[in-house]
Amino acid sequence: MNDISNQRRRSGAATVFRLTVAALTGLVGLWLAWEGFELATLGGSLYYVLAGLAYVLLGILFVARSRIALPVTVLVFAATCVWAVLDTPEIGYWPLLPRLVLPAILFTFGLWTCAASLPALSTNTRRTLTGGGLTVTSALLVTLVEAFFPHGEIHHPEAMAGSEGLDVAQDDTGDNWEFFGRNANGTRFVPYTQITPQNVEKLKVAWTYHTGRRLTGAAIGVDENTPQQIGNILYSCSPENIVTAIDGDTGQRIWKFDPNARTAEHVSCRGVGYHDIYHDDSLTADDKAADPAQPCRQRLIVSTVDARLFALDAHTGTLCPGFGQDGFVDLKPQMGPTEGGKRYHPSAVPLIAGHIAVIGGWVRDIVHGEPSGVVRAYDVRNGTLVWAWDVGAPDRTGAPPEGETYTLETPNMWTVPTYDRALNLVYLPTGNGPPDYWGGDRNAVKEKFGAAVVAVDASTGKTKWVFQTVHHDVWDYDLPSQPVLQDVTNEKGEKVPALIQTTKTGNIFVLDRRTGTPITAVEERYVATSPAGQGEHLSKTQPTSIGMPLIGADPLSERSMWGVSTFDQLYCRIKFKQSAYTGPFTPPGEKPYIEWPSLLGGMNWGGVAIDESRGLMFVNDMRIPLQMTLETRENAKKFKVSTDEVPGFMGTIRPQVAGPYGGVKIDILQSPLQVPCNTPPFGTMSAIDLRTKKLVWQVPLGTVQDTGPMGIKTHMSVPLGMPTLGGPTATASGLVFFAGTQDYYLRALDAKSGKIVWQGRLPVGAVAAPLIYRSPRTGKEYVVISAGGMSHSPDIGDDIIAYALPDTAGATPGVPEGSNRK
Repeated sequence: MNDISNQRRRSGAATVFRLTVAALTGLVGLWLAWEGFELATLGGSLYYVLAGLAYVLLGILFVARSRIALPVTVLVFAATCVWAVLDTPEIGYWPLLPRLVLPAILFTFGLWTCAASLPALSTNTRRTLTGGGLTVTSALLVTLVEAFFPHGEIHHPEAMAGSEGLDVAQDDTGDNWEFFGRNANGTRFVPYTQITPQNVEKLKVAWTYHTGRRLTGAAIGVDENTPQQIGNILYSCSPENIVTAIDGDTGQRIWKFDPNARTAEHVSCRGVGYHDIYHDDSLTADDKAADPAQPCRQRLIVSTVDARLFALDAHTGTLCPGFGQDGFVDLKPQMGPTEGGKRYHPSAVPLIAGHIAVIGGWVRDIVHGEPSGVVRAYDVRNGTLVWAWDVGAPDRTGAPPEGETYTLETPNMWTVPTYDRALNLVYLPTGNGPPDYWGGDRNAVKEKFGAAVVAVDASTGKTKWVFQTVHHDVWDYDLPSQPVLQDVTNEKGEKVPALIQTTKTGNIFVLDRRTGTPITAVEERYVATSPAGQGEHLSKTQPTSIGMPLIGADPLSERSMWGVSTFDQLYCRIKFKQSAYTGPFTPPGEKPYIEWPSLLGGMNWGGVAIDESRGLMFVNDMRIPLQMTLETRENAKKFKVSTDEVPGFMGTIRPQVAGPYGGVKIDILQSPLQVPCNTPPFGTMSAIDLRTKKLVWQVPLGTVQDTGPMGIKTHMSVPLGMPTLGGPTATASGLVFFAGTQDYYLRALDAKSGKIVWQGRLPVGAVAAPLIYRSPRTGKEYVVISAGGMSHSPDIGDDIIAYALPDTAGATPGVPEGSNRK
């Protein structure tokens, strides 16, 4: 009786399992067939509808306990494997994952169902099927484990030339981090060797300072600050421009200045300018000698989010009395409708070029009549206007007559310029004349100076040359990063003073900074110009840098659409086929179109670092396609309006009042799980040899530990490669430090291989570039990061964290690990 009872229970369990697998297989099949039919009608792959029908058939066969269920199970999975290999643009772990994991699970269940339920199978056959299912299960477990290892790395060590004959550029900053990119050239290169690839794993927190920045409420901004370091003092700037002087060895506050600056949008401070009258070669000896007892012989120049320019005594933090009116200059007069800084304010570090501070500005870019994009230069000693670069009034170098404004809605410069003292040129990376996404009525000035590198005379502001990176830019491909100055060799092997400009499009342009002519090859390539928005006229060609590697901009296709599973990959393929996409520079229009690379980048404001001792340039990027739609003024009324940054206005429209249009709908091209539809990685770090002009390595950066599907943290260190912001910092010892990933780490990479050799856990994310300095008091080398939270992250902080090695030979012991709250 017991044997009969046990047999009945086993039979009942087998029946339940069989019917469950049949139902699961059938439901998967119905979903794939239904959605696959939609994809097929759009001209997409037929696999999904055929696979769906096959799974429905399998479900029926399982219910019927049909003998042909086994060969059909094997055939469907075998055909799927063949299709997956043929369908994948590039064979790899991430491309194959959504194509094979679900089919492998269904295959396993199918084998076990056949083993348990099909009649007239021999014992050996049942054992073989059970073992086959276990083998596939083991492979799935291995696949899961593999997710925790990097995939998609690129290594070309043969592309790296030797370091013989390399000269490290000399600058007058000494041991100071005086500029946004440390030195005047913007290379973010630190000539120190105390922290090495061999000992970097010993880095520990030396001190932590809390800025006290506002962490709640509206418009709190993003901490994008890399502190300036002069001697043993660090100068930090919070998103709302609270400036603090911090002791570089202890993390103790020396002084603090709060300008009480507020604005509604684009709240950030990336750093402050520094001027030392004694080290300024642009001043005469009499200028330097005048009244040596007066304050502010060393001063900070600070722009604010409410469009003011301050001068502070670097030693005390007090306002410099001779600068402007009571220590500050109001930047808003004659700029147009700034709305108290809401529609215009500087968003980059003031460039100190001799005794002048060059100031650009962020402009909202929504309607005609936006504030002017004029770039201005002020005397750092008294705040007087030295010159104004107003492309609408090229013959005027000063302010407009009283009662008039600078030319409105001209191309602006929201990021950091660069100064070449030897050539006396300032290099301006420009944006576009508003509005961003429709340019049917743009004038000649906007067409010439938009999305361009412009060289102007540092003394007069007069234009010397212009190199445009995008013609008639209606994709918001404004130049996001500081031009970097580095001598390179041309095709003839001659060393040329070069300017390197990274872009949102993934192109890297290398120009002769004397003339603006390309050093590496640039080709005008034909691009699609239709279908475009009403009244639009697009450029037939676009500049393409073919002499340098293209980073993260391989064209998309239906086959390159990705998903965590088969389901969301299919969803993404449908979204892709429903959208207009003709490759780079797809014309904006009233049908949803895909912008790739997107207005987010490619490369963004963080810029690059150059290891001057090895001739390597390090570039981080992000890869997030956008689905966009121009909405007519009538259609725009249907949507909620938002002027927030992407992805803050997902599902809303950004006002874009131009021509027939009232807004642009911008959404990330992503699955319902809120995972981008393109194949990972979504962000990388790349190394390019500036002598061979070739890619040496490229590695995914960042894990899903602190994010994940639907924004839910996975707490798993899967190195998918996440979107990056901020920039890298390189050292002479062969390290690259970087923190701008979506997970909360400061990392050190080996400069030659890209291997992560150390990572330090941060309390929140960080988008700023690391600061590295050597204490003149102790000789200890510090790595400092402002950790205030990633853009749009719910985790926000106010930490400035310094790391150092344990006591080293020749260095005075540092401060014990700990925290100092001020």
